[in-house]
Amino acid sequence: MDFAVESKLHQTRRHFLKTGSLGLGGAALSLLMNDQAPAQQAAANPLAPRRPHFAPKAKSVIYLHMAGSPPHLDLLDYKPELVRRNGQDCPQEFLRGRRFAFTSGVPKLLGTPQRFRQHGQSGQWISDALPNLGAIADELCIIKSMHTEQFNHAPAELLLFTGSPQFGRPGMGAWVTYGLGSENQNLPGFIVLVSSGTFPSAGSSIWSNGFLPSVFQGVQCRSQGDPVLYVSNPRGMDRDMRRLSLDALRDLNEMQAAELGSPETRTRIAQYELAFRMQVAVPEVMDISREPQQILDLYGAQPGAGSFANNCLLARRLVEQGVRFVQLHDWGWDFHGTGPGEDIRQGLTNKCRGMEKAVAALIRDLKTRGMLDDTLVVWGGEFGRSPFREGRTAGSPNLGRDHHPFSFTLFMAGGGVRRGLSYGSSDELGFDVGDNRVHVHDLQATILHLLGMNHLRLTYRFQGREYRLTDVFGELVQPILA
Repeated sequence: MDFAVESKLHQTRRHFLKTGSLGLGGAALSLLMNDQAPAQQAAANPLAPRRPHFAPKAKSVIYLHMAGSPPHLDLLDYKPELVRRNGQDCPQEFLRGRRFAFTSGVPKLLGTPQRFRQHGQSGQWISDALPNLGAIADELCIIKSMHTEQFNHAPAELLLFTGSPQFGRPGMGAWVTYGLGSENQNLPGFIVLVSSGTFPSAGSSIWSNGFLPSVFQGVQCRSQGDPVLYVSNPRGMDRDMRRLSLDALRDLNEMQAAELGSPETRTRIAQYELAFRMQVAVPEVMDISREPQQILDLYGAQPGAGSFANNCLLARRLVEQGVRFVQLHDWGWDFHGTGPGEDIRQGLTNKCRGMEKAVAALIRDLKTRGMLDDTLVVWGGEFGRSPFREGRTAGSPNLGRDHHPFSFTLFMAGGGVRRGLSYGSSDELGFDVGDNRVHVHDLQATILHLLGMNHLRLTYRFQGREYRLTDVFGELVQPILA
């Protein structure tokens, strides 16, 4: 009798699992530890790249915010009936029960003084104030049925970028880097560029980390002077000395993290290390003088200037280096008609000239480099402008429009959206959404979807409940997806 064979014949499943515990247990433990590896990696490095919920269409976003909100009825939403009824009293049914920022009584309807033409094979109606964008009309997905609840700048900007009109929530870029991490460990995942020398009305709150760990907040970069404030070594400290001091701080923070387990301590370590790497990486990527002259001319950029054109070129350079979310803010789009610069005739044309050249150049440049397919470009304001003359300036020689949250227009390009599409509409006078309503929460849900994230699953627990960018709202705008 072969005792070895006999022994094996009498082994039960329980015997096998018991005697094989080291092998199977080790395999199971290895599998469990492998599942936990991303979480452990995220704890050690909060900006480590993370898997999206599903295959993304876009890898990065460039959000071009025209702070103050451009007059969409003079740029992208042509209303022939409004032109025909120019100067007539506004119908009461459009005013009843509504509040406007600076208009009361019965205002006069204001048809656009700008000329519109159809462009491209798609036949998009675009104002002559935007000739360069008209030339690439077939790249644009123009959404004409946006709406919001907020009619003042700061709350509307907060709602657009943080999902709430109140302070304290994380910005959209912070949510994106929290969900996906950063592709380039030498640069922040979320970078902010401000043009025209003025912050948007809501200030830095719209690129804040809110209640998320502070490593996810937007880092403001500048095209003049030091690219990032306070990232340079102080006087008398060279790079080697900085490295020694950071090593000492890291050791102290590691001791505190081991004792208290605070995620903010890990965040602090990651921020110090990122800042050290940024000292080399940021000046290089922010130096647009490295670009060929034809590219500078395409954008209208000038090295050393603090212009919107420079920032559009910087945005391309940043996403080229793996930055997830670049947020550009350009002030000066609050066209009330309080002076010639805010007149929707020549004042608007002048304001558009540099902006639309740079935006069209950005889209063309991304496409030429094969980057437009996975880079989502978004352009727009925080709300729209009214179809009537602004009350305070109704008697002035300048034409201006009031704030208007009930219907407005923005456009997107690349990153998985349909090309040459005009989606939704406002009514014949531009007061309300006519069809295919898109709320700002729907826009947020769609941007996250294009990046491979389900807005319902991208959550963070704070003060006893789960929060998300879209709050308790938001629907995917499926028809605009390519």
